[in-house]
Amino acid sequence: MHVIETQNLTKYYGKARGIIDLSLQVKAGEIFGFIGPNGAGKSTTIRLLLSLIFPSSGSARIFGKDVFADGPEIRQEIGYLPSEVFYYEGMKVIDLLTYSASFYAKKDPQRMRELADIMQLDLNRRIEDLSYGNKKKVGIVQGLQHRPKLLFLDEPTSGLDPLMQRTFFQLLREENEQHGVSIFFSSHILSEVQRLCDRVGIIKEGRLIEISDIRAMRQDRYKKITVTGAGLKSAQFALPGVTQLESSAEGIRFFYKGNINTILRQLARLEMTDVTIEEPTLEEIFMNYYQ
Repeated sequence: MHVIETQNLTKYYGKARGIIDLSLQVKAGEIFGFIGPNGAGKSTTIRLLLSLIFPSSGSARIFGKDVFADGPEIRQEIGYLPSEVFYYEGMKVIDLLTYSASFYAKKDPQRMRELADIMQLDLNRRIEDLSYGNKKKVGIVQGLQHRPKLLFLDEPTSGLDPLMQRTFFQLLREENEQHGVSIFFSSHILSEVQRLCDRVGIIKEGRLIEISDIRAMRQDRYKKITVTGAGLKSAQFALPGVTQLESSAEGIRFFYKGNINTILRQLARLEMTDVTIEEPTLEEIFMNYYQ
């Protein structure tokens, strides 16, 4: 079963590009990473899925229902943490969260307090007295307190210190593993996606250019190879599948995507002093797409 399905979803702001022909599927119970630099179309995609804005063309479904025709019903089962949070400054945190909870059929004041304890959030403080990081904690509690089936996170960790980021990730894993919550995690911080997500979609200039299992992307698709030896030249490695070929005092470095036996046969023909074959990080793979 898919919790999210889009077909050729497209959004233009006048003549300005938002996203173009975006088609993807997110499985139930999955933590799906959605990565790209600022301006690539990540937030536009989330806002379309939440029916906060409307598409120029294409379709989107959540829980098998049309997000635009059935938006109010769908949103009862969705949690959302935007990249920027803005609240009524004069309200206390507990009053704001209670007000937010009143929009949902599922109300559980104890759940609110449990989440506040986990995130070390003082419910009795006023919003105007909170730091940006503490306002982000309010958003996290708000997005989770009604026990959603699907959680949208848009750049969720900005403002959180490293220890609180770790607590937040642990909370997300528990929600996913113990309660089956599906998570759509949008970020440009690749290490976060690598730590948390099952699959990743890469968006570039409004277009989805790759969807892959993170482990497969790192282990099966790309290798980072460094070769040293007297007399070696970059031209000897100019083969199909080789990218980011660089020569330096440390040796010749490149990425390789393809049949590993092909590159090993080429290496065996050369006089080398050393060769290192590594799995690239997700960030290195990501930069390979953008270059």
